[in-house]
Amino acid sequence: MSKTPIEKTAAGDQPRGDRLQKILAQAGIASRRAAEAIILEGRVIVNGKVVTELGTRADASKDHIRVDGKLLHGPEPQRYFMVNKPRGYVTTTDDPEHRPTVMQLLGQDSQKKTIGEHSKMPRLYPVGRLDYLSEGLLLMTNDGELANRLSKAAAGVEKTYLVKVSGAPTEQEIDQLRRGIMIDRGRLNEVRSGRRDRVLTQPAKVEQVRRGENPWFEVTLTEGRNRQLRKMFEEIGHHVEKIRRIGYGALVLDVPPGAFRELTTGEVQALGRAAAGKKVERKKTMPEAAQLKKPVPPKRKSFGAPKRGRG
Repeated sequence: MSKTPIEKTAAGDQPRGDRLQKILAQAGIASRRAAEAIILEGRVIVNGKVVTELGTRADASKDHIRVDGKLLHGPEPQRYFMVNKPRGYVTTTDDPEHRPTVMQLLGQDSQKKTIGEHSKMPRLYPVGRLDYLSEGLLLMTNDGELANRLSKAAAGVEKTYLVKVSGAPTEQEIDQLRRGIMIDRGRLNEVRSGRRDRVLTQPAKVEQVRRGENPWFEVTLTEGRNRQLRKMFEEIGHHVEKIRRIGYGALVLDVPPGAFRELTTGEVQALGRAAAGKKVERKKTMPEAAQLKKPVPPKRKSFGAPKRGRG
C-alpha cells in the first residue's frame, strides 16, 4: 500500500477538513500528541492511502479513515471524569511492569455503579500525571483537544497539592520556593550532554497548613514538570513524604480514594476557561476529600484502680 498523502487543496483554497491528529483525538483513539506518533508510524490510512504527514487534513464525515485497520465512525461523545488516584497506581493506560494503573479504577463494576448498567464508558486518557507514590485529583477524558490545552505550561492552569515533608523548613527556605528555584530538568538523575540540565521553576504559592516535626504545606503550581514538587523540596534539603493533589483549575477533589465521578457541564466549561488562561474561582468550602485528616491524639495509658491495703 502506497504512503502517499491524501489530496491537498489548491493554492489559495481554504484547508479542507481537520488535521488528522485532531480527528483521532476527537474519536477517542489517543491524545493529540499520541495521535501524532500513530500517524508517523504509518498506522493511519485515509481513503486507501497510508498517511505519514502530520499536516495532512481530512473530513471525518466524508473520508474513510482507518487506524490499525479499524474504521473510524466519527467522534465519540466527549466525556470528562474526576478520579481520586490512590497511592500505588501509575498514571498510564498500560504499564510494562504490570503495576496497577488508573484505568483499573474505572473498571466495569465501578462504571456500572457510576454511569449506569447500560452505559458504555468511552476510551479515556489521563490529563497530566501523578507519579506512583502521589495521590489525589486526576482528570480523565476522551477530549484530546482540551487535554492538550490544559497540559500546556503557557495556559498557567493552577494545580494545588497538600505536601508532607521530613523536617521543618525555615521561612527563608519556603521563600525560595515562592520565588522560584533551580531544579533538574527531566527525570531524576538524568544527565544530558555530560552535564546536569537545570531549569528555574515558576513562582509558587506555598502556605503551611499543619505544624510539627513533619509539617504539611499547601502548594499551588502553574506548571507540571517531572516530579517537580519532590525536586523543589529536595533542593532546600527536605524529603517529600506524601503528595495529594486537591485542586485543578476550578475543580476541587470531592470523591474518596479510588472513586470517580463525571464532571458537570459547568465544570467542563470552567476547565475550558482555565485552559484559555482565564481566571477561575474554586469552592470556598473544601470537601472532606481535599482536607487533611485530623491527627489522632495519643492514647492515654489506663491504670487500674489502686489496690487497697489491708487495714
